[in-house]
Amino acid sequence: MRLRHIPGAEEMIEKSPYVVTQPSERRGSFGTLFGNTNPIEIEVGMGKGKFITELAMQNPDKNFIGIERYSTVLVKAIRKRERLETPLGNLYFMCLDAGNLAEVFAPGEVSRIYLNFSDPWPKERHAGRRLTSPKYMAVYSQILAASGIVEFKTDNRALFEYSMESIPQAGWNILYSTFDLHQSDLAKGNVMTEYETKFSAEGKPICKLAASRLPVNCI
Repeated sequence: MRLRHIPGAEEMIEKSPYVVTQPSERRGSFGTLFGNTNPIEIEVGMGKGKFITELAMQNPDKNFIGIERYSTVLVKAIRKRERLETPLGNLYFMCLDAGNLAEVFAPGEVSRIYLNFSDPWPKERHAGRRLTSPKYMAVYSQILAASGIVEFKTDNRALFEYSMESIPQAGWNILYSTFDLHQSDLAKGNVMTEYETKFSAEGKPICKLAASRLPVNCI
C-alpha cells in the first residue's frame, strides 16, 4: 500500500485528545477511559473512520475504538472527528498493528470486532497476513468476551470464500453470511464504510459474515 506522507502526522496523533497514545498501559481498564462499564467494540483497519464514527453516534450506550496501523490514514480520521458538531465521548482511536491487540486488551475486554474491506493479500504465500486467517482469529480469541462476535465485510469474493473456510478451521462458527449484503435481510441497519459506499455505487456486491466461538444456538 502506497500512502502519501502527511507532514507532522505523528505529532498530530501524539497530541490529539481522541487518540490513545499508550494503549498497553490501559490494558484491562479501558472502562476508566470512557468513564463507564459499557461494552467495548473495535474496528480493526478503520481507514478514515466513517464506519466507526457513525456507529458511535448511533449507539451512545456502547464504547468504540477505531484502530488503524497507518499514521497518515489515522490523521484523516482525526480531522473528520474534529469537524463533528456533536462531541462523542464514546469514541477513541489507536495507531496499532492488529497483531498486537492482545498486548493492549485484556481477555474478554472486547465484545465485538469489525473487519471492513481488509487488505486481501491475494498471493497465497501472504495468506497469513489476511485479517481472517487462523493466525489473526487466534488473536481475536484472546481479547473477545466468551460470546464475542467478529463481523467481516468485503467486496473481494476470493477473500470472502477464503474466510468462509479459514474461520471454521480456526475453531469459530459462522453465525450468518451473504454474498450480496445490500440485497439481503442483513441490509437493515447496515452502516457503510467509505469503500462500501464507493463499491456499491459501482454495482459491486458486498459480502458479509459474522462469526463466534460459541455455536449458533448459543448466541
